Amino acid sequence: MDEVLLRSLTPSVLTVLVRRGADFAAAEDAVQDALVEAFRVWAADPPRDAKGWLVTVAWRKFLDATRADAARRRREDRVEEEPAPGPAPAVDDTLQLYFLCAHPSLTPASAVALTLRAVGGLTTRQIAQAYLVPEATMAQRISRAKRTVSGVRFDRPGDVATVLRVLYLVFNEGYSGDVDLAAEAIRLTRQLAARIDHPEVAGLLALMLLHHARRAARTGPDGSLVPLAEQDRGRWDTGLIAEGVGILQAALARDRLGEFQAQAAIAALHADAPTAEETDWVQIVEWYDELARLTDSPVVRLNRAVAVGEADGPRAGLAALAALDAALPRHTAVAAYLHERDGDLAKAARLYAEAAHKAADLAERDHLTRQAARLNARRGR
Repeated sequence: MDEVLLRSLTPSVLTVLVRRGADFAAAEDAVQDALVEAFRVWAADPPRDAKGWLVTVAWRKFLDATRADAARRRREDRVEEEPAPGPAPAVDDTLQLYFLCAHPSLTPASAVALTLRAVGGLTTRQIAQAYLVPEATMAQRISRAKRTVSGVRFDRPGDVATVLRVLYLVFNEGYSGDVDLAAEAIRLTRQLAARIDHPEVAGLLALMLLHHARRAARTGPDGSLVPLAEQDRGRWDTGLIAEGVGILQAALARDRLGEFQAQAAIAALHADAPTAEETDWVQIVEWYDELARLTDSPVVRLNRAVAVGEADGPRAGLAALAALDAALPRHTAVAAYLHERDGDLAKAARLYAEAAHKAADLAERDHLTRQAARLNARRGR
């Protein structure tokens, strides 16, 4: 097969799909799927009209994906915005699809990326942001995953750890991103917890419930972002908090600590504080130490620096921050916050403005811009 020919035809095939009404991102995915199909069948049966074959297959892939997306959205529409407590009711095939996409022939990272794209409904850009990699890198990873599974039988489901990772990322995007998938992720995690008696499944469910309990207080009437310390705790859902804490306590009692239980423990400490000033930051730092040991994640260490700044003072937080890569997302925003607490308003204002320029999320960008303006106004008085 002439791979060079295939690649040379890609732009023109993409153009045809866009002219037929496909949006660019969906057309790009469809063309990638068509290329995977070409790699699979052309060696044995090359077409006479290569471009025509690719257009036909890509358009069919686009229509299939559009129908699948519409079906997924209909499932989401059936889910109430606030998930009801207790066991999940009916079980559909969505959770099974998560397991099938997490195929043993894929690496965990590739399986997660493929499942998020194919079943979770996230865009390549959203997945790339979650993994802290360029969008082009993630697009290549997803394409390789599609090629890997294009010729295999889906009769061996993937492992629970990979499915948990997918559900966690879907929830995070639904909780803070462009697509509201948080309730759907909770619904599926409830189903998984009903099927599998595992402390990390329980830990993930508890984490989701504790975060979701704060949903109503996370934004103001104008849609602006409200930081945790400034949220109206009277608007937190105490029923979800109680359920999440109960599930977490039962999981921790089994003494098989995992990262989701550790994250849920941190969320529970925030939920337990009557006011922001009464937060047990010392214990939160201890849980971040456990979480860093379990994951060695730079994002965890960034959040730990904030907690250290609260527990031991802003200069201790800045010292912890100095050990991290300054290119890490939100690093500049954290530095701004800690410098403000340390009294350096000029530097904090400059860093808030810089962080706003880097922010990908519009609500976060507006919040950081307002923080910079607030400090500049204070300095001008």
